[in-house]
Amino acid sequence: MSSILIVEDDITFSTMLRTWLIKKGFKVNSASTVAAAVKTLLDNDGVDMVLSDLRLPDHDGLFLLEWMQKRGFSIPFVVMTNYAEVQNAVQAMKSGASDYIAKPVHPDVLLQKIKDALKASGSDTGKVSVEVKPADSTSVKSSAKEKKFLDGTGTASRRLYDYVALVAPTPMSVLILGSSGTGKEHVAHRIHDCSRRTGRPFVAIDCGAVPRDMAASEFFGHVKGAFTGAISDKRGAFVEADGGTLFLDEVGNLSYDVQVQMLRALQEHRIRPVGADYEVEVDFRLICATNENLAEAVDNGTFREDLYHRINEFTIRMPDLKERGSDLFLFADFFLEQANRELERNILGFDAKASELMAKYSWPGNLRELRNVVKRAVLVSTADRIRPEDLNIQITSSTLSVRPLYDEESELSHIREALSTAGGNKSKAARLLGIDRKTLYNKLDKYGINH
Repeated sequence: MSSILIVEDDITFSTMLRTWLIKKGFKVNSASTVAAAVKTLLDNDGVDMVLSDLRLPDHDGLFLLEWMQKRGFSIPFVVMTNYAEVQNAVQAMKSGASDYIAKPVHPDVLLQKIKDALKASGSDTGKVSVEVKPADSTSVKSSAKEKKFLDGTGTASRRLYDYVALVAPTPMSVLILGSSGTGKEHVAHRIHDCSRRTGRPFVAIDCGAVPRDMAASEFFGHVKGAFTGAISDKRGAFVEADGGTLFLDEVGNLSYDVQVQMLRALQEHRIRPVGADYEVEVDFRLICATNENLAEAVDNGTFREDLYHRINEFTIRMPDLKERGSDLFLFADFFLEQANRELERNILGFDAKASELMAKYSWPGNLRELRNVVKRAVLVSTADRIRPEDLNIQITSSTLSVRPLYDEESELSHIREALSTAGGNKSKAARLLGIDRKTLYNKLDKYGINH
C-alpha cells in the first residue's frame, strides 16, 4: 500500500481528497503547513509521495520541495495549483517536481498522475526510496525507525504548533516558558528542524548544570593555558552552534557576569574565548527555555532587563499536560508503545478504571511524569492491560485535576475531541473529559449533538 502525504491548507478540500484516496487503497497523511509536512516526513517511515499545494500559510510548495531535495528525500512531488498559477507549477517542475495538476482536480486525472509518478520512482509497491546525505543519515534513519515525539491534536497542542510554524522560518530569538516536563527542548528542536538552519548543528546547554566557574569556558571556549587545567584549546557552545541553533535550557540560572558576556555575544555575534586576545565571529539562532518567571527575576535584579528583551523576541508558552485535554491518552498510548519496545512487553492498553484514574490525576510532572508512570506500569503489569494498581499514582487534594471551565466554543471543541478520541464511546469520552456520563449527555443535549 503506497503512502501519500497531502500538503494543503484548505481543510475541507484536503479531507475530501484524503477520504477519496483512502478509498482508492492508499495510506494517507495530511498537513496544512510546510512545517507540519516537514515533521511528518521526518517522523513517518514510508512516505512514498507528496501531493502539495503551492500556496501555503508559512511557505510555498517550492520551499518544501527544496527542503526535501536538500535532505535527500527522492520521492515524487506532485504540485496542485489553479489555472492562473500554472506557470508557477511549471517552475516547480523545473525545480524537480514530478508533475502538476490544476484545480479543480479531476479525480481520474489525479489518480493516473499519482500512479505514473509512483511507477516512475519505483515506489508503486509502497516502499519509499530515500537517499540521505551522509551528514544527515543518523538523524533521518533514527526518526524513520520510530517516532520519538508526539505533537497531540487537541486545541492547546494545535495552538502551540501554530506558533512554532509561525516563528520557525524567522531569525527571531525565542523564549519557551513552561513547567518542568512539558517538552520545551522538543519544541526547540522542532523550531530548528522547521527553520532554514535545519541540517546545521543544534547545540543544547543546560545552564543549571554548568558550574559557575566554568560557565564562560563552556559558552565561549578557552585557549590553552587560560587557567589551571586548560591543557588544550576548547571550542565553546557558541562556536559549536555556528550556522545552526543554540538552545539554552533553564536560562534563568545564568550568573550575572555570564549574562553580561552573553548579551554582547547576542548583540555583536562575536565571542572571545577565555584567555584569547582575539574574537571569533559566530552565526547562530538562539532559543532559550525556563520554568522560572524571568520578568520577576528582572524586577528582583537577578536577571538583566536588556538580556531578557534580547532573548524574548518571541515567546511560546508550553501548556501543562492537564491543559491538553484528551491528548493525555494519545501521549499515554504513545509512551505505552515506547515502553513495550524498550522492555519487550506486549501490554495492549489501559483498562477503564486506569483511564478514569489518569483523567482525574493532575500530572504535576507533566509529560515526563506520564512517561515514567507508563513505563513502570508496563514493567510491573501482570495482565494484558494496565490497571489502577499498576500506575502507582495517588489522587489527593493537590493532585486532583480540576478541569478548567471553558467558554461554549472551547467546551464544544473539547467534547468533540474526546468523542473522536474515544471512537464515539460516550463512557470513555466522559472519562477523558473528567466528567460523569450523565453530565456528558446533558452537554450533548445542550449543543444539539445526537446521541
